[in-house]
Amino acid sequence: MSPGVVITGLGAVGPWGAGREPLADRLESGRASLSPLPAAGGLAERRRLSPRPRAAWAGQVAAESLAPWLPAAAARRMSRPSRMAVAAARMALTDAGLTAEGGGWQGVSPAAVEAAAVVLATAYGPSSVTEELEEQILLQGPEAASPALFAESVANAPAAQVARITGARGANLTVTAREAGPLLALRQAVAELASGRSALALAGAVDEITPLLQAVFDRFGALARGERPGEAPTARPFDRRRHGFTSSEGSAVVVLESAEGAAARGVRPLARVSACGAAFDATAPRHGWGTGHELLGRALRRTVERSGDGEVDLVVSGAAGSVAGDRLEALSLRAAWGEAPLPPVVAPKGVLGELGGGLLAAGVLAAVGATFGPAAGFREADPELGVVPWSGGPLPGPVHRVLLTNLAPGGTAAWVVLEAA
Repeated sequence: MSPGVVITGLGAVGPWGAGREPLADRLESGRASLSPLPAAGGLAERRRLSPRPRAAWAGQVAAESLAPWLPAAAARRMSRPSRMAVAAARMALTDAGLTAEGGGWQGVSPAAVEAAAVVLATAYGPSSVTEELEEQILLQGPEAASPALFAESVANAPAAQVARITGARGANLTVTAREAGPLLALRQAVAELASGRSALALAGAVDEITPLLQAVFDRFGALARGERPGEAPTARPFDRRRHGFTSSEGSAVVVLESAEGAAARGVRPLARVSACGAAFDATAPRHGWGTGHELLGRALRRTVERSGDGEVDLVVSGAAGSVAGDRLEALSLRAAWGEAPLPPVVAPKGVLGELGGGLLAAGVLAAVGATFGPAAGFREADPELGVVPWSGGPLPGPVHRVLLTNLAPGGTAAWVVLEAA
């Protein structure tokens, strides 16, 4: 880990809108932004996968949120994940005091842009384009498949489009590790800078939510439901009565560079990347949660200790309302801290929904002093978990070091420690 890697820009789009300010307002309010999805048609309807009414709510990105950041002509050739990723990347570059016009970035040499890395995570890739392509092939025959759709159906299409639009021609990588992906993407981007291969990097995540994907989540019983038919659901991270997560879409991208490079440009960083860590819980089934919280707790403790004195002022948790997932998250945190009391814990996925990089954006905002509202839907502590999320409002003391934690079904775990600039 290089101690000199800093975050100088943040771009984010989601159900709450676009930009840092709307996101910070949403986190402070503690209210989710969900709307009904249409029933899945096409192949999903024929396979009887259409979501039931009580599971049909999701966080969706409005097209007008992307328009200021996305050339209309280019948007027509992109899938929705590519559009969201490009919008977030351009927003991040502007936030970092850079512009990406004609392949050049203001204040940065052409050689640095040419070597700039792009590392994006996605859980499911361009689902809607893939579904459309499959329908063409299955219903009309292979010769009906659109080459344009095929180019956008692969998981690494958003990262490629970000590189094409911004001019970043360095390493171009896509991480597919479910919920752990955004933090692993940041970790890989830091490694690109530490190796000297790149002086700048764009890192983040993007995901879309579609009726078919929502139907699959529903079939697995993973989604939170409203208390009454037709009512919006509420995720309840760490709550005793939690019963599933709320799905969402969006993209979050950060600009990474060396502290020396940021200083040479006269830019004050948003945060410093203090440590990154990852582990694998071998007890986890392929599509479920494991029981290896002791192992994960030890790996988490080592990550925190690499960041300095081992102290953390705030935990930005990936708990999203999953019964087993929140349990593993809580027990891992308790294993890492042992008998010591946990620092304040916030669970932004209760507001932002699962997927789309929202946790990464919330973690960066935490490092710059964002105020978090109460955990969405939290009413009663789960005695097995021993974690009570922050009740909202200003934290009891200054936030210098922030831990971001994201565990994924299948065993992957990732952590990042950010320090306030």
